[in-house]
This record gives sequence, structure tokens and C-alpha cells, in this order.
Amino acid sequence: MNAGLFSRSSNLSARQPKQPAYTLETTRSPRPKGRTLTSLEISHASLTFGRGESKTVALNDISFTIPSGGALGLVGESGSGKSTLARAVAGLRPLDSGVIRVGGVDITDIEHRRRRNVQMVFQDPYSSLNPAMDIGHSIAEVARTRGHQGAAVGRRVNELLDAVRLPTAVRDRYPSQLSGGMRQRVAVARALAAEPEILVADEITSALDASVQSAVLNLVRDIRQEFGLTMLFISHNLAVVRYIAEVTAVMYKGELVEMGSSPTLISSPTNEYTKELIASIPRPGGLDDLDPIT
Repeated sequence: MNAGLFSRSSNLSARQPKQPAYTLETTRSPRPKGRTLTSLEISHASLTFGRGESKTVALNDISFTIPSGGALGLVGESGSGKSTLARAVAGLRPLDSGVIRVGGVDITDIEHRRRRNVQMVFQDPYSSLNPAMDIGHSIAEVARTRGHQGAAVGRRVNELLDAVRLPTAVRDRYPSQLSGGMRQRVAVARALAAEPEILVADEITSALDASVQSAVLNLVRDIRQEFGLTMLFISHNLAVVRYIAEVTAVMYKGELVEMGSSPTLISSPTNEYTKELIASIPRPGGLDDLDPIT
């Protein structure tokens, strides 16, 4: 196991006093041949919606670093700011203030060329796929942005379908002809077609049946290892996050209220809101029985 630095700093809510930065043992993705692993740093990210009485603080001075090849799970209830942060990292939502760095390079400007190295998979795969385009063309159009041309595009599409454990025959189907779990796998394949360094996964299993969730989570773990990805994994479910990420950060009303190694945070939480989240984990059985990453 390699050592990695997961650090954080944030103005915390009254529920929990400010805590020091963390230095944790992490399980990093192995580096694929010819591939350099990349870190993700969020520094003092802040964002407010609305004005006056309708003003809502979506992100309040959020800071943390995911080391190269590491995975951080971000949990919290709806409206906590976790999806807003995910969209900011992916370049879909500009910040009011703060800095986002990939591999030490400031990519806060949403037009920065290195933004394509950050890809996002959404909760609803159907809305992220063109219903009028078959799966093969949907993946191919992304592969072409990475220089694949001619017959190489078709080979790349087949490679990516194989990577997400779908038969190549799926390339001729349309999103409406696939199950929810299959559509989510296609969404992952499209993200991988961009050859990202950072993968942001936002509630990608919450709309799926429990049995399908387990299969998709296993896929995500394997993909992270195979492609050497640094990952920001967002969920409202601590059991799911524990399965994917070595480190978990908890958000509440736009603030980072607790962060630590996933097993320790679940077994010995210090923040009252975190304790409430843990108490809500389904027991017994289901995803609660998934083993944490080690």
C-alpha cells in the first residue's frame, strides 16, 4: 500500500469545530503503462446562488486534495452542495471564488484546454445520451476528439464496450433499448473515451436497483484500477462510498463538516450530522454488506 496525502481545510459549521489536515494511508490506482497519475486539488471553492433574501450558499470555502490515483467519496443529503461541487470540478459550473488544480495546473477557467482531462458521469445516464444516436456513434464521437480516426475508431469503441463489460452488439442499439444499468455502463464508456485523468461520478447508482448497483460499483472499482484514474465519487449513501473510496468527506449546507479514512469515519464519527447519516444506512444486508476498499 502506498502512502498518499489527503488534505482538507474548510470553515466548518457550528456542528463541528475545525479539524486539522489529514495524512492518510491510501490505496492508489496502479499506473498503466505510459500513463501519469494526476492529483485533484480544490482550494477555497465558494459559490452562491441568488441574491438578497433568496441567497443560498452552495459552497462555502471548500478545500481538499485527492492525491494522484486516489479516490475521495463525498457524501451528504440533497442540497448539501456535493453535486454543485462535482459540476464545478467538471467545468459545468463556474465558481464565485477559489481554485481547481489538476496535476498542479490551475484549470479554474472552464475554457482551459486541460478541462477535457476531467470527465463526469451523471446520475441519469439517459439524459446524458443522445436518444437519436446509436451507442457506437455516441462513443465514437468522443473517441475522435482524442485523435482516433477511421478503423481505429471502431476498434476503440469495441475496446471501451469490453472495458465496461458490454457486448459489442450494443454499439448498434439506442439508449431507449437498454436497461438503466446498461445505459450507465455506456455513460462510463463515453467518459473513458475522452481518456480522462480525473473521473467525477455523481450519484451514478442511486437510480438503479440494488442488484444492478452492486454490479456498477464493482465496475467502477475495476475501471479506476485499470485506467489509473483519480476519482471524486459523490453519493448520499455512506455504505456505497465506503466501498469505492479510501477517504470520505461529509458535506452539510455547503460546508465540509468532517473528513477521514472511510472505515474510521464510519466506525468513529465525530460530527453529529455524520452520525445521523451513518444511522440511516440500511441494516442488515444490501449494500451495507459491501466490504470497504483496502
